[in-house]
Amino acid sequence: MTISRRGLLFGLPLFLAGCQSMQNQQAMYGDLPDEPHPLKKVPLEKIKPELRRQEVAYETSHAPGTVVVDTPARRLYYIMGNGQAMRYGIGVGRAGLALAGNAYVGRKAEWPTWTPTANMIRRDPEKNLKYAGGLPGGPNNPLGARAMYLYRGGNDTMFRIHGTNQPWSIGQAMSSGCVRMMNHDVIDLYARVAVGSKVVVMQA
Repeated sequence: MTISRRGLLFGLPLFLAGCQSMQNQQAMYGDLPDEPHPLKKVPLEKIKPELRRQEVAYETSHAPGTVVVDTPARRLYYIMGNGQAMRYGIGVGRAGLALAGNAYVGRKAEWPTWTPTANMIRRDPEKNLKYAGGLPGGPNNPLGARAMYLYRGGNDTMFRIHGTNQPWSIGQAMSSGCVRMMNHDVIDLYARVAVGSKVVVMQA
């Protein structure tokens, strides 16, 4: 066997692993025609690889089922146990508009209605006042395909983990304080998270 052929064979498993990984991601982010509002596949070439959903090693003292939001890193982790977590890229709130500390998922909704908070209406009445009565779920709704509502002590904090119709905003700090995810990712997280699940939001 020649050296060049031996090198080719040694490199083949890595090449196949890379192809398999890309195939898996294409499947994870493919068309979702059975949604109430069908979703088209995500153009992966426009999403940085590190912002795509993947299972990673993650050592933590938090119990399985906990959601950890690492705001400075623009990452969200769903703790799976045994040193593993599902990692998602996220968009976060602008400085001064972010939640910090512990909360829990008080309720969940599919294709939720979006209603701007009083603070959002005050900050930008021209944009938000017309939606004071609520905007029904759909492709133009800023909460996207799913929402998980964060509570403390039985009270709604007005912060949400939700989808977005602006996938290019993932990795950015530009929202009104909520945690936004690609619709495909928030659908995946929604299926994993139960009402009552602990959420830990880390700030810088």
